[in-house]
Amino acid sequence: MQKQEFTITVYTENQIGLLVRIAIIFSRRKINIDSLNTSPSEIDSVHRFTIVINETEDVVRKLCRQIEKQVEVLKTYYNNNDEIVWQELALYKVPTDIIAEEVKVERLLSQHGAKAVVIRKDYTVFEVAGHREETDNLIKVLEPYGLIEFVRSARIAIIKNSEGFHKKLKEFEYREPGEVATENEFLNQNEEVFSM
Repeated sequence: MQKQEFTITVYTENQIGLLVRIAIIFSRRKINIDSLNTSPSEIDSVHRFTIVINETEDVVRKLCRQIEKQVEVLKTYYNNNDEIVWQELALYKVPTDIIAEEVKVERLLSQHGAKAVVIRKDYTVFEVAGHREETDNLIKVLEPYGLIEFVRSARIAIIKNSEGFHKKLKEFEYREPGEVATENEFLNQNEEVFSM
């Protein structure tokens, strides 16, 4: 099996120390994390981890099973890039005088969908949302004009075929304490709803 880019989506309870335990699962297997984002989900009590790695599908499948063994983990999915809608946010700091003097630079920025978020006398910060290739291309475009600084966020992603999952998360939200099922039972009751 050939390595490829996978996005792992982990739905969890919001518990202290869970991020460290999940990171240990990767480090024990000597798997490098290319991108990691944690955020609230659409349900108050449920958080979402979005993790990007380059691995074989077999390794990713085993990894997801291992992550699901964590008590606070509700469900874990993995998807290739065709199965998700994803974006990254990038910020570019460039000298303001170059932007003001070079009409060509302004045109290049607008072609890449960049918008100014900070304009100061000495520098201007632009933001671009897109795929990694798009944000990398703009670095190459701006370097000749004195790119001062660049930073990119972790990936955020939505699974294309996740109909029915929101309903299951809502059921989890309204369960009484002590009603929480073990081994992700509440999500596995109708597994066909979650097949991706």
